[in-house]
Amino acid sequence: MKAEFTAIIDKAPEGGYWAICPEIPGANGQGETKEEAKENLREAIAFILEDRLEDGLRGLASGAVRETISVG
Repeated sequence: MKAEFTAIIDKAPEGGYWAICPEIPGANGQGETKEEAKENLREAIAFILEDRLEDGLRGLASGAVRETISVG
């Protein structure tokens, strides 16, 4: 699955950079470079979305149908 999200990146007061994703509450990253901060943010987004999917599937009825849809 491929999706695009917004990355807000800024210099951290203590050095390096921090990054957040406003579409995914709780997704943030940091690194010595902008690229490290973005990669850390990518990993955080993936982890959060995987966790939300597992939570959403837990306890579904055995007859529930799972399909994929595309948005925008």
